[in-house]
Amino acid sequence: MSRQFLGIHIDAVYHTSLVFEGVEYFFGQGIQTCYPGATHHGRPMEVISLGSTELPLEIVLEYLESMKGIYTPESYDLFMHNCNNFTHDFSMFLLGKGIPDHITSLPKTVLDTPFGQMLKPQLDSAMRGMTQAPVSASKVPPSRPPALRSTSNGTSAAGPSPTSAQPNGHVNGIKSPLPGPGRVHNVTRLAELDGLLSSARNSCAVIFFTSSTCGPCKIVYPAYDQLAEEAGSKSTLIKVDLNTAYEIGTRYKVRATPTFMTFLRGTTEEEWSGANESQLRSKVRMLVQMANPPHPHHGLRLRTLQRPHRKPVTYAKVPPLEKLIAKLGPVGNDLSVSALKDFIEVRTAPSTTPDSAPEPASAPLPPLPQISTFIVSSMSELAPDSLFPLIDLLRLSLVDPRVSGYFAEENTQPPHNTITSILSRINALDSSTPYTLRIVTLQTACNLFTSPLFPPQLLSNPALTAPLLTFLTTSLLDTEHAPVRVSAASLAFNISAFNHIHRLEALERGQEGVADLLPESAQVELSASLLEAIGREEESREGLKGLVLALGLLAYGSSLEGEVWDLLRVMGAKGILEGKRDMLKKEETLLNEVVAVLP
Repeated sequence: MSRQFLGIHIDAVYHTSLVFEGVEYFFGQGIQTCYPGATHHGRPMEVISLGSTELPLEIVLEYLESMKGIYTPESYDLFMHNCNNFTHDFSMFLLGKGIPDHITSLPKTVLDTPFGQMLKPQLDSAMRGMTQAPVSASKVPPSRPPALRSTSNGTSAAGPSPTSAQPNGHVNGIKSPLPGPGRVHNVTRLAELDGLLSSARNSCAVIFFTSSTCGPCKIVYPAYDQLAEEAGSKSTLIKVDLNTAYEIGTRYKVRATPTFMTFLRGTTEEEWSGANESQLRSKVRMLVQMANPPHPHHGLRLRTLQRPHRKPVTYAKVPPLEKLIAKLGPVGNDLSVSALKDFIEVRTAPSTTPDSAPEPASAPLPPLPQISTFIVSSMSELAPDSLFPLIDLLRLSLVDPRVSGYFAEENTQPPHNTITSILSRINALDSSTPYTLRIVTLQTACNLFTSPLFPPQLLSNPALTAPLLTFLTTSLLDTEHAPVRVSAASLAFNISAFNHIHRLEALERGQEGVADLLPESAQVELSASLLEAIGREEESREGLKGLVLALGLLAYGSSLEGEVWDLLRVMGAKGILEGKRDMLKKEETLLNEVVAVLP
């Protein structure tokens, strides 16, 4: 029937939604939610797993809240601003990739036909009752989904085909991280017990010997569960029922229940019997403290260094685009350049009504794979002076987290080919890199942090970390251009801040001492460059402040037996910072905090 009216065959008019943490999100009467598969469109016709995201739940909820101002009931348009646009944007934020092209391109396919244009108002009006129908209250989940729940998540899509009112659909899935430690391990086999004790050989463990017929044992069950939750990953709490675990009882020769046995770093520490709850709590907490002595930094009062710095430094100022593109010469006529220019102009266009704010996230994304190919080829074909305007256009597009998210997940060979190609070219130029090219590349690197997907890649993927640090360290030590050093300090702050956030979150989960995102060797290299740059800086107070803060974020909570701590002591870090008190009179509080965490 679609061929008769439009001259082309269309399989379906798709409705898409995205399931995350057991909740289905879709756009109709604003951003709506329901239990998976419970929309009024019926069961989805297809389910596709999109992948997994490591973004914290609070970040995802904050993003959804910000999108409510864009995806309003009044803004719904069947062809230009529909459920598929929302699902695509949400997927780009979570994963750096969108939903299939044959869905997002369908409105354009229809509108490119003569009858499509003519029927647009009627189709939009006819479908509005279905696309913006409310969700039954019984099918709406709680407003905040649980943060620690292992679920199968997905993006569902269901919609009527052009010839039928029956629902059809398309579903993609996103899987969330598994819950962490903090529970009691009920063990019946000796091999399982040995495995748990082996995994705790660098921390501590407790065995609670009980039995199903022991009344006093049951009195302390709740306290033991609470201690396990309280200890988290700092300790392994085990429960053994001797009525079923005969092999374990034979080895440990337990004669009464309840009996408790503790282990500290692989060695038996203590054993006692009796259902004394206060004794149990005291001994277990003391054991955990002995196995996990608190870092001396955590006992200090440091307002700046003890809070997460979640807002990265970014550069969004837009120069005159026509003049910028003119510097590219004939290359400025390439379709990729035009696509970037159009995207930036739509994102930064003023609001059409006085009382409404601009809606940057509503700008359609440019053809990013095509743009990536163009940038990579330009890195080897263009002269250094001509690279500046092209990378500046990339800088402006990366302000949008959907774009930075795409490049974070760029599936090329080699991976992340766009960013690594830029860094490789700049590093190859070394000291001959033009000033404008170096500073705009630093600002572009800062804008990679607009998406939560990119920082983990930048800090932990050697293919990105190594060239990024090479570029950063040479920029930090630029003796001729203070603006370059300021931008380099901003990039150093972004890197240090994200690593610092990871360290603080591990501490909150009771996982102090887990490996940082940024490898220790990279932290040593960055710390040495920061110290040298701090010692040299005599001109820019703004740059010096950024350098000192970046160094403080690296030093706070670092291992007292690690290489970073050794470097700070050998280089005399505290003395170097003390020598900058005159320049940082207005930043005395920050300087005092950073000095306090140095050896």
